[in-house]
Amino acid sequence: MRDLATTVDPSVPRPEKPGSACPGLLRIVQALDGGICRVKLAGGVLSSAQARAIAEAASHCASGVLELTNRSNLQIRGVRREAEKPLIERLLAAGLGPSNPAADDVRNLLLSPAAGLDPEALLDTRPLADQLLALLQDSPALHALSPKFAIQLDGGEALAMLEHPHDIWLSALPGQPTRLAFGLAGCPGETPLGVVNVEQAPVLIEQLLMLFLDLAGHAHSRMRQLLSVIPASQLLQQLQARLPFILQAAPVAWQRPPVSTRAPIGTYPQRQAGLCMVAAAARLGRIDAEQLRALADLAEQHGDASLHLTPWQGLLLPNIPATAADAVLQALGDLGLLSDAHDPLTSLIACTGSAACGKGLSDSKADALRLAERLRASSARPQVHLSACPRSCAAAHTAPFTLLAITDGHYQLYQRTPAVAGFGQLLAAAMTIDEAGDWFAAHCATGNRNA
Repeated sequence: MRDLATTVDPSVPRPEKPGSACPGLLRIVQALDGGICRVKLAGGVLSSAQARAIAEAASHCASGVLELTNRSNLQIRGVRREAEKPLIERLLAAGLGPSNPAADDVRNLLLSPAAGLDPEALLDTRPLADQLLALLQDSPALHALSPKFAIQLDGGEALAMLEHPHDIWLSALPGQPTRLAFGLAGCPGETPLGVVNVEQAPVLIEQLLMLFLDLAGHAHSRMRQLLSVIPASQLLQQLQARLPFILQAAPVAWQRPPVSTRAPIGTYPQRQAGLCMVAAAARLGRIDAEQLRALADLAEQHGDASLHLTPWQGLLLPNIPATAADAVLQALGDLGLLSDAHDPLTSLIACTGSAACGKGLSDSKADALRLAERLRASSARPQVHLSACPRSCAAAHTAPFTLLAITDGHYQLYQRTPAVAGFGQLLAAAMTIDEAGDWFAAHCATGNRNA
């Protein structure tokens, strides 16, 4: 990747795309606690050297607070206005920018954090991911895509986030390692539209994206919006007319094997003999610069000097000798990360909240900490999303339970159900965090059918 420090002028801020307030590396967006700089990572992977560069940039140019996102990216919070240019220069010098400065927004490709490592994987998705990222960055026409438009590439891993709806998804087929099912506006495991060979996937994605842009125009920014006015079958016919190969029919009874919906915490075997992956979660998605430096040290001392960010707002250290895995997990806990899967915080998601977001109605992170303390007195470990406003920024999927703020300190309680769209069924119109903790303790304790 060429050095963009000489091709991008950090003193000229990148404008927001119409209707978008998404931060990027080259476009820092203001919040109550300062600027937000989002660093998009290819495959969610950071080298230890890049991790240190981010830590230094966050310490010198911002508050030192870092967020791990639900798309396996990283955000620097509290960027000072006068430090925006130096921050961008530091990140570009570390090779964290796009190969084309106009392509920063569109590098939205989600992989499993265990791609190429998971023994359950059917396909190593990394080579194809490199091709797709190159396509997104090197095709000027595709830079018109929304910063939220995203693709998921699933290799059949056991460590995979399958509940985040993507605009386009591809999923490896069991027993057919050279073929991929694909679908639109959903998740791997839903009914696919068709099947392609792996080597055909880049052409499929290119033509599908170009067709989307031609049909959507300025009226629609996401695939689900386009599908609300054009049936998928009609879109598929138009796609076929653009392709130099025949799309294969989707398997009639195919279903992606289910995986755990909980954040991976602990040690996991790799397909490489004698090696393990060690996973931990950030407390409510946040770490600080000092923790990131220490994580870089651990990755160098025990692994391959890389850190894999996860869509559960955590991280995974790969290629750890099995004999050292328990010690590494202990070290992650000593650094303040969540290394015990029984900790209530591993099941809680909370947005920035009113402490740093002007749209927040409550301090959702502080309330999540209070809820976790309340839950520690019981066996209840519900998966709960605390959202300070209806935008639901912290969770790309619908959590089993949602606490939606209505005033400071009061929330509506929802439970996900297939019969009700959005957050699900309303269970309580207003409750405090303490009342919510008591409700979960009574209804979600171990052995309870609602747990």
